[in-house]
Amino acid sequence: MLATTSDTRFWDRAARKYAADPIKDMAGYERTLERTRQLLSRSDTVLEIGCGTGTTALRLAPSVTRIVATDVSNEMIAIAREKAAAQACQNAEFSVATAARLPGLDGSIDAVLAFNVLHLIADRASVLAGIGRLLKPGGLLITKTPCLSEMNPLIRLAVPVARLLGKAPTVSFFAAPALEAEIAGAGFKILETARHGSRRKDPRIFIVASKP
Repeated sequence: MLATTSDTRFWDRAARKYAADPIKDMAGYERTLERTRQLLSRSDTVLEIGCGTGTTALRLAPSVTRIVATDVSNEMIAIAREKAAAQACQNAEFSVATAARLPGLDGSIDAVLAFNVLHLIADRASVLAGIGRLLKPGGLLITKTPCLSEMNPLIRLAVPVARLLGKAPTVSFFAAPALEAEIAGAGFKILETARHGSRRKDPRIFIVASKP
């Protein structure tokens, strides 16, 4: 993930509270996990960008050969490593890194996961290009992304104030069609879109796209 120094500091400060907060829509989260498992193979090498405290990577690790999970926050990665050690997970690796460039992994990844992170990236074009370099031909980008423009309009007013107070990171506002267009414009073929939320209105779009 491309992030400013202030954003990295924000996530470092928030990491322990973030780890303790319950997932707000557990049913929707479980649907996303199950569909992602169906898309992965036991022989796959997978990369997750913006992995946070590692919950998703550790849930999916039994379904693949290797999962490399990255985040810009040292504190998030420290917590993820603690979780992996507590669970004795041997095939999940956690490291501090950006999404745009991961040396040594180009063309070796079967699937890239980007859950709840693309709206936090200002230069998505660079990150999507980086993902394209990482994936094998036919490899998958699997993302579930909050589309903030589909949420309460008051969020647009609240976020700048929260950022001034150090209570929010940088975020981007877009609706699902714009995100789909960005992914397609980066050279991916969109294979599937869905909404997995358990509530009537779900602003988080699940997208599966393949590298040609």
